[in-house]
Order: sequence, then C-alpha cells, then structure tokens
Amino acid sequence: MKKILVIQTSFIGDVILATSLLETLRANHAEAKIDVLVRKGSESIFEGHPFVGKVIVWNKKKGKYAALFQTIKEVRSQHYELIVNPHRFGSSGLICAFSGATTTVGFKKNPFHFWFSHSYQHAFDGRHEIERNHGLIEAVVDQKKPSLPRLYPQQHDFDQVHPLKQTPYRCLAPTSVWFTKQWPAEKWIELIDALPTSETIYLLGAPADRAQCESIAKRSSHPGIKTLAGSLSLLQSAALMKDAVMNYVNDSAPMHLCSAVDAPTTVVYCSTIPAFGFGPLSANARVIEIQEKLECRPCGLHGHRACPKGHFRCAHSIHLSQFEF
Repeated sequence: MKKILVIQTSFIGDVILATSLLETLRANHAEAKIDVLVRKGSESIFEGHPFVGKVIVWNKKKGKYAALFQTIKEVRSQHYELIVNPHRFGSSGLICAFSGATTTVGFKKNPFHFWFSHSYQHAFDGRHEIERNHGLIEAVVDQKKPSLPRLYPQQHDFDQVHPLKQTPYRCLAPTSVWFTKQWPAEKWIELIDALPTSETIYLLGAPADRAQCESIAKRSSHPGIKTLAGSLSLLQSAALMKDAVMNYVNDSAPMHLCSAVDAPTTVVYCSTIPAFGFGPLSANARVIEIQEKLECRPCGLHGHRACPKGHFRCAHSIHLSQFEF
C-alpha cells in the first residue's frame, strides 16, 4: 500500500481519537505515505508529526461548498490507494465518492456510504470510539485491537511550558462547547478551593474560553491560580497536561488531549455518559458522574445549550466528596 488518507472533519476531539487509526496504519504499513484531511482549526495538532505527510485542510468558512469542491479536487490529485473515513456525515462522503481512490471505507451512517468500496455499521454499543473506528481497517491490518490515540508535542512545545512546571501543578479545563457537558462554574470553584494551596492551578482553554476562566479565577480563593486559556496552542497544552499532578476536564476535547499524551485525567460527566464510547484512555483516568439514576440522562450524544428539564441535576448533584486529591 503506497498512499493512505484518513478523513475526520468533525470536532477536534474526534480528530484526536482518529489518530488511533494513524498509529495502527503506520505500524502495519510502514512503507505507506499517510495523509490526513481535517477542517480548519484542527491542523495545528499535526505540526511536526513524525509520519503524517500532507495535512489537507477544508476551510468551511470560506464558502462551504466552494471550499468542499476545492478539497475534492486536491484529494483527487493525490491518487490515494486507500481512504479511511470515520466521519459519519455527508461532506466527507462526497469527498470519498469523487476522490478517485482505489478503496474507500466508512460507516453506513454516512448518507453517501453506498459510494464507499466497503461500509460498516456504527453503533453506540458500549465499545470505545477507537474500537469502532478500528473496524474500518481490520481488513488491511494484522492488529486485532486498536492503537491508542497519540499526539506528538515537539521540543519547542515542551520548552514553552517548561517554566510553568517548576512546582507541582494541576490543570483544569472548565469549559465546553455544549452547556450541558460543562460542570457549572461554581462547582469548579468549589473544587479549586479544595486543592492543595502549595500547588499551582492552571486554567486551560481556547481564546474564547478566557473570559470564563478569568471569572472563575477571580471568584476562587486559591492563592496559586493562573489563567492560561488562549495563551497556549493545543500541543503546548498537551505538553503541560502530561506532567500535571492531575488534569480535571469535562467530556470534551481536553480529555482527548490527555489521552493522546497519557496524562492523568479526571473527567466530569454531566448530561453525557461514558457508555457512548468517548471516555478517557490514559492509564491514570477517573470518571466522576452523578451517583443517582436520572430518567432524563443521557439527554443526547453531544449535549444541549440548556438543560431540557430545567434543573440540570446531572451536574449540580455531583459532589466534591466524589473526587480524590
């Protein structure tokens, strides 16, 4: 096999999980040139990657369909032998359909799966997403189990965060794109104030998360809290999280950053559940969720902009006593 493309144009967390495919394909086809296709905003995690060749970027914001046409054109020009597509939505299906690739594989949930060479069932059956994705390549690899997802922060990423590692520290990523995936700010403050005062607490996130992180920092009584949201790249954040005493995150992208560098992880689940198959994969990983059963939980795969029932008990009923310090 000479040229392989892996497509994942969904959220950054899904892209990180798809790196499991890259690791397995590399281990089984060391001679192949492996490229990736992601949407704008995800490409930075492949900077300096040791075996990913070309990173094709679909910039949806520059005219969604015009940009899609240009992306298809670029993919066709590469003459791929195999395209692996764990993305389950129509745009990636069209890319596969017009790619000219010898073999295309993806899930039957993709509306254009009938154009794939081979398509497979995708079900939320308790398996982890990396296991479901692995099913797409079982026919072309010898491994029975998926590789773990992996990112490769470069030396300059570690150098950038090295000054932050002079004393023991913990990282918190308290935000999420989805409101019902996000533990409330007052709960995060309660947790922060219970952490050892001898340790530094770093608040991580994207530039858009900075205001919320600063608000949490101002309301906390912890003497060593620092807001880094918007100050670090994704790979720099991963390099920092790798050596933390613990990383506290929601069911969101920072959890997958931790998995990809085997960083210690405590994940707070609110409206979603680990059984969906997107849970932490670090060797030291803990899950925190409401201890009582709610008929309304889970209320959706991705969460909502507000609690559909109005009470948000799945978040507010998580107690500090459930954490280990």
